[in-house]
Amino acid sequence: MPIVRITLAAGRSSEQKSAVAKDITHALMFHCGAPAEGVNILFEDVEIDQWIVGSDAIDEPASNKGGS
Repeated sequence: MPIVRITLAAGRSSEQKSAVAKDITHALMFHCGAPAEGVNILFEDVEIDQWIVGSDAIDEPASNKGGS
């Protein structure tokens, strides 16, 4: 029973998380032979003001920065 834990800056939609979970589930099924019903994916949303990299605060989720 694979357990995948994903920590993201808060702000991703349920649709985005579902799409990620689907892709990860398929990868574990294909590469590891895991049954879909045995794959557990946990999303942890961290408020942006609580996320520090080095000494720099992250201002916004990556999905809101320029580009795609």
